[in-house]
Amino acid sequence: MDTIRLGKTNLVVSKNGFGALPVQRVDMEEARRLLRKAYEGGINYFDTARVYSDSEEKIGASLHDVRDKIIISTKTMSTTVEGFWKDLHTSLSLLKTDYIDIYQLHNPPFCPRPGDESGLYDALMEAKEKGMIRHIGITNHRLKVAEEATISGLYETLQFPFSYLAGEKEENLVRLCEENDVGFICMKALAGGLITNSKAAYAFLAQYPVAPIWGIQRESELDEFLSYQDAPPAMTDEIMAFIQKERKELQGDFCRGCGYCMPCPMGIEINTCARMSLLLRRSPTAGHLSPESQLMMEQIDSCVQCNQCMTRCPYGLDTPTLLRKNLADYREFLKNHNKS
Repeated sequence: MDTIRLGKTNLVVSKNGFGALPVQRVDMEEARRLLRKAYEGGINYFDTARVYSDSEEKIGASLHDVRDKIIISTKTMSTTVEGFWKDLHTSLSLLKTDYIDIYQLHNPPFCPRPGDESGLYDALMEAKEKGMIRHIGITNHRLKVAEEATISGLYETLQFPFSYLAGEKEENLVRLCEENDVGFICMKALAGGLITNSKAAYAFLAQYPVAPIWGIQRESELDEFLSYQDAPPAMTDEIMAFIQKERKELQGDFCRGCGYCMPCPMGIEINTCARMSLLLRRSPTAGHLSPESQLMMEQIDSCVQCNQCMTRCPYGLDTPTLLRKNLADYREFLKNHNKS
């Protein structure tokens, strides 16, 4: 089994972390079955968040009896001290625990520091002193915030997107974390579903000092990653050739589906619509061509160019232009599909 030490936390986790965002999409019985199977298969790290609807509740219901054998991280998106404490108490209650191993600020637009106007870091320290949390982390999609947090000495872990579609800047961030003994928790390891070869994804990340968390909601997905517990994929010439081919197709200005551009004042489902072209070519097309999906895509025509999505995008994408390109491609794809 591949393991990784999460920086100065000294926590050792398997390189098969369980990303529990998707379990909010399945019922409690199925979630309990998946989470328990993951634990019994050797996965010891589970990541969730207060905003993942009932994800925390499902982890608490499934794993409270083995609490001392697992590592749990969760997150708060609160921007106020009052909201911070409310979220923390709620998370503790739902997770059925009296402490959280890693408590993370969830994608703040700045790097909270002691004594600043937000008061968030001071609240983190107070919670740590009270034993409610054991380690302080931060998640982000903004490279500058991530770099600042890493070198600040304030955060023990950083959670940031990283996959074989990442570029030199992201690789440098991984090294920066290593130099500062900050644990790098790797989200979006499958690039929001665009990467469909988990073996290649695992082999690539195995080369770096990172702890991937895989978003899992189906037993077939879990079985893939559990098989890597005993036989971790290693990089080969064949896998590298595959990755290079993938990079040529996918790298560049593509939507990662993070959703931080939302909500759209015109009701456009940006985080799906802006990457529809890729989804059509990398997953079963039937669901994407349904009457509901067609209505969703046609909603792009209602865009009023307010550019709110652009100002919120942590990757600096020209989202309105990307939406129009995806709509044009979608219409062409649909026309050809109806002809065949």
